[in-house]
Amino acid sequence: MGFKVEWGLARLVAIRDVADGIRQFDIQPDFTVPAYGPGSHIQVQVLINGQPDVRHYSLVGEPEDGLLRIAVKLLPDSRGGSAYMWGLAPSARLTISAPLNHFDLSAGRPDYLLIAGGIGITPLYAMARALVRRAAPVRLLYGVRRATDLAFAEELRALLGDRLRVFVDAEGQTMDFAAELARVAPGGEVYSCGPAPMMAAARQAWQALGRPASDFRLETFGAGGGTPAQPFVARVPRLDLEVTVRPDQTLLSALQEAGADLMYDCRRGECGLCALDVLDVSGGRLDHRDVFLSDHQKAEGHQMCVCVSRATGGTVTLDTGHRAS
Repeated sequence: MGFKVEWGLARLVAIRDVADGIRQFDIQPDFTVPAYGPGSHIQVQVLINGQPDVRHYSLVGEPEDGLLRIAVKLLPDSRGGSAYMWGLAPSARLTISAPLNHFDLSAGRPDYLLIAGGIGITPLYAMARALVRRAAPVRLLYGVRRATDLAFAEELRALLGDRLRVFVDAEGQTMDFAAELARVAPGGEVYSCGPAPMMAAARQAWQALGRPASDFRLETFGAGGGTPAQPFVARVPRLDLEVTVRPDQTLLSALQEAGADLMYDCRRGECGLCALDVLDVSGGRLDHRDVFLSDHQKAEGHQMCVCVSRATGGTVTLDTGHRAS
């Protein structure tokens, strides 16, 4: 069971490519959109192999003209949501949620560092605009694999000037997290969105500096794992269930389709509400794709967040405990 989400109809009014493989969608809701802040996202109902599903997309920019803007990266190994979105044309009808925010930007801090990787720039672009408008101290580190992957580059350069630093992997440029994080003033905050390994490295560097964990905020934009998604079997003896999880579906959705009523919320591996106990793994290993469990907890392998994490084949046996009704 998830938390209550308000849904409504909307129309896609415009699309534009903002980088290689990244497309912006301008959406006009049929309903009145409540006020929302930077870091907000919407949920979009999509069709995957003819079956309804839901995807989360961060909102680009701030409330201005009544439109909701999202950016979607076309991923060949995705579970189908990006392909569905890229197949839409202007005038298409959509069902979307009102804006939600699990990544809200605090006010009044003496310093802010934003760390983006790839499509993770989307919520941080909105934060950068808000912080500049507030005249708050802010820097943005933006890493991509290739220069053509940079989204909103010109807008960000105009907005931030030399407070923007771009790192291109193909050109041998890497972020020095220890040095960059050490520059954050005491009491400052860090906001990060991007690939899980990048965020994990930044968070470890922050912890090594002895800085408060609560001052490092992160959000996942997708659930990339250590290996490409593979089919595997999940068993839940408590519920007398055994399901095969396809590469294009999550463990959570497979269990739900089989009749399991599980607790969940974010569907992005952030909140931990869907974490289940792992009783056994055979013929494969756990592929943790969440940012909720600590590195130590992941190494122990006693739990997994079923909304994003998987197994690399074989069979995983789970216990829902009190999380199933």
